[in-house]
Amino acid sequence: MAPSNETDRGPYSGEGAARVLVVDDDPTVSEVVAGYLERAGFTVDRAADGPAALEAAARHRPDLVVLDLMLPGMDGLEVCRRLRARPGGGSAVPVVMLTARGDEDDRILGLEVGADDYVTKPFSPRELVLRVRSVLRRASPARGDEPRLAAAGLAVDPVARRATRGRAELALTLREFDLLAYFLRHPGQVCDRERLMREVWGWDFGDLSTVTVHVRRLRSKIEDDPADPQLIRTVWGAGYRFEAGPHPADRQAAGAGTRAEADRA
Repeated sequence: MAPSNETDRGPYSGEGAARVLVVDDDPTVSEVVAGYLERAGFTVDRAADGPAALEAAARHRPDLVVLDLMLPGMDGLEVCRRLRARPGGGSAVPVVMLTARGDEDDRILGLEVGADDYVTKPFSPRELVLRVRSVLRRASPARGDEPRLAAAGLAVDPVARRATRGRAELALTLREFDLLAYFLRHPGQVCDRERLMREVWGWDFGDLSTVTVHVRRLRSKIEDDPADPQLIRTVWGAGYRFEAGPHPADRQAAGAGTRAEADRA
């Protein structure tokens, strides 16, 4: 039997101690955050810079990464990009980004490269633990009886946390997957950003640009032309609406099925 390899683990199962990688060059912050997470029952690895973080993630695949934006040499944005680009499920590892600056541009940059959540320094370690638990809870596999979703050439399996466009599998982050699943569950409905933040992120309040950035990222992966979206439509002043009408791929498949039946008749 081949030796087990922790890097091959799938999404967090929701059972046992989740492994969290804390990446921060400030030893005091790193120690405090790690201490709170360990007391909350998590297994914690620590890294003080980008290369060490990537090495730690390769050695023991984390269930979640707490990642400081400002790191020496390789900043948190580049670390997040490289984690997301790794084969073998790197895009599925949730990232909570820490930033010492309150500038909205920094938060948006973090979300653009695939962070699932962010916390602005100074922060309460207890709040960070709550955020980590919330993100991991949403990363856990769905109930075994949750049905698959399909519309407009897209398909989502909530149990396997797998999404496809046609025959191609989509590399979605945790929030992108949840956002797509929510749209597929509510076709034709206008969803404002407050509703999406509440239902998808589980937040009653927060920076609504988080939703805007994730919609833009999701469009880049499911639309033929993200600059002219046909699936996730903007309803000006109201929110977004997912158009679940027949997709060309669906019509072609339906037409092939009709022709096959006619041939058999």
